[in-house]
Amino acid sequence: MKRLHTNQICTMTELREPQKVLDRAGGKPVAIMKNSRCVGYLVPEEGSLQGEPRYATMDEVMAAVEATREQAQPVLEYLKDK
Repeated sequence: MKRLHTNQICTMTELREPQKVLDRAGGKPVAIMKNSRCVGYLVPEEGSLQGEPRYATMDEVMAAVEATREQAQPVLEYLKDK
């Protein structure tokens, strides 16, 4: 048994009217089922990534490290002699 990556489903027959399927999904991905098996996913535009993902700058990484240093310090001390 495979796990579906969404709780919205539709059948191949329902895809005859895809706009109704998309409206019912409310912007979430829809699993397309055929003979009780998932054959694909229909992802509405609002359910996809908005814009391209970007890399964090070195300044952002260093700021995150400094922000969590106090919390991570006991772990770092423990790992020094390992």
